[in-house]
Amino acid sequence: MVAFVLFLVVALALLGAVHWYVWRRLVRDVTAPGGRARRVGTALVVVLPLLSLAALVSGRAGVPFAVQQVVAWPGFLWLALLLYVVLALVVGEAVRPVLTRVLARRAAVAASVAVPAPTPVPVPAPESAREAEAATEPVVVAEAPASEVSRRLFVSRVVGGAAVAVAAGTVANGAYGVLRGPRVKRVTVPLAKLPRAAHGYRIAVVSDIHLGPILGRAHSQRIVDTINATQPDLIAVVGDLVDGSVADLGSAAEPLARLRARHGSFFVTGNHEYFSGADAWVDHVRELGLRPLRNERLEIAAGFDLAGVDDVAGESEGRGPDFGRALGDRDRSRAAVLLAHQPIVIDDAVAHGVDLQLSGHTHGGQLWPGNFLAELANPTVAGLERYGDTQLYVSRGAGAWGPPVRVGAPSDVTVVQLASKQA
Repeated sequence: MVAFVLFLVVALALLGAVHWYVWRRLVRDVTAPGGRARRVGTALVVVLPLLSLAALVSGRAGVPFAVQQVVAWPGFLWLALLLYVVLALVVGEAVRPVLTRVLARRAAVAASVAVPAPTPVPVPAPESAREAEAATEPVVVAEAPASEVSRRLFVSRVVGGAAVAVAAGTVANGAYGVLRGPRVKRVTVPLAKLPRAAHGYRIAVVSDIHLGPILGRAHSQRIVDTINATQPDLIAVVGDLVDGSVADLGSAAEPLARLRARHGSFFVTGNHEYFSGADAWVDHVRELGLRPLRNERLEIAAGFDLAGVDDVAGESEGRGPDFGRALGDRDRSRAAVLLAHQPIVIDDAVAHGVDLQLSGHTHGGQLWPGNFLAELANPTVAGLERYGDTQLYVSRGAGAWGPPVRVGAPSDVTVVQLASKQA
């Protein structure tokens, strides 16, 4: 508890410092004191982070879903915009002094060309020693600061305007990528124990759909259409389907009932299901025609085992992953494909002889440079990697958590095609 409070204090202090920096560069440095623009800018820098905080906590606090939807769009989008505004302003700090010197040099050159040299005026000889001493003293003339102030204002407006434009363009493009829907990615995975009859078997993998106050029924329908168009043999939904209760989001998930695959659709829980009522969601997806795999395994007719484990977040409710139950007594001469939301369970998969683990959770980092942070917490952030005799494929996911924005980590539905080395 003490550690959590300390983390919260540090996080709020950091957030406050970041907003002060943004206010200084985008409001104070570019507007007149007491002017309307400064008042409006100051109000936005106060209100927007409050909306972001409301967007982050409203779901957990049981706020009515309609209110969650109202605060989610501006609150979450501001978090994404804030990230790229700050990054752009930091880059602008290096540009600012260079631009200031260039403008000052140009102004000096222009002044030397425009002002003619003064005509010498004869000075009469001093009549006394005091007058002679006074004549030799330097005359200090205070330079009017108007030109320097004008240059600083111009530079601040150029750098600030460019930072806002770059950040807004980045966020707009990233939001379009999410709202447009995921693109199909195809990966071929050879498995040594896969029989010849299963060569070319296609599994459509989708993770991290994140239905919530922003991404709703239209989002799930786009994903269903994308998956069905690939005509897969089997569909694997590997967790983080929702951010909210069945009461609020049950209708948004209904298009999943139209998923079509020769051997059916399967579901395993992600950590966000445990924030949203995992048991209720497991029951709901079962009603929609998906088969939940809760620490269990079945034999696929094509000739391999399919297993699924609960997410590690379920340990707080006594429903975490149980690899012994899911994989302990199987015939290891058969290939095994494991559905597990988080890549971090790969060591357990290796220990139980899994040939291929399919995961999500990381979003590929979602917002660059978040991929570097994701690398610290996950063995694989995106794509296919090998761990001993086990291969791990991590999808970037089809949705987005928080800001409906992706930068440097496009959303995807992956068609994993299994290849037999006997073919």
